[in-house]
Amino acid sequence: MNIPEGLKYTKEHEWVKVEGNIGTVGVTDYAQGELGDIIYIDVTTVGNDVAIGDSFGTIEAVKTVSDMYAPVSGKITEFNSAVNDNPASINQDPYGAGWLVKIEMSNMGDLDSLLSPEEYKNLIGG
Repeated sequence: MNIPEGLKYTKEHEWVKVEGNIGTVGVTDYAQGELGDIIYIDVTTVGNDVAIGDSFGTIEAVKTVSDMYAPVSGKITEFNSAVNDNPASINQDPYGAGWLVKIEMSNMGDLDSLLSPEEYKNLIGG
């Protein structure tokens, strides 16, 4: 199971990589494995403010549809439109080409409530 260092994780299986006040968000390797083949992403929240825990869109796999939740509060500034053309990139590279949104963070303190790689590993039983 791939759980990169330098990221923060949620109990709902999202990750965030922080650069300045921008958080790049995606779903974890564990999540994409549980979902199976991802076929569609629906994110209609670009430009919207989200609070930590708010749904920012849905991820659809062959057998299920799941909400995706904001790991931090702020404004969604960008959606990775490349995942529309190739949703499988989330399965193939969840921490790279498969990123989903960028959030301009409004409260850096949100990071304190997220899990470290070790804590996330313990959560999923890794």
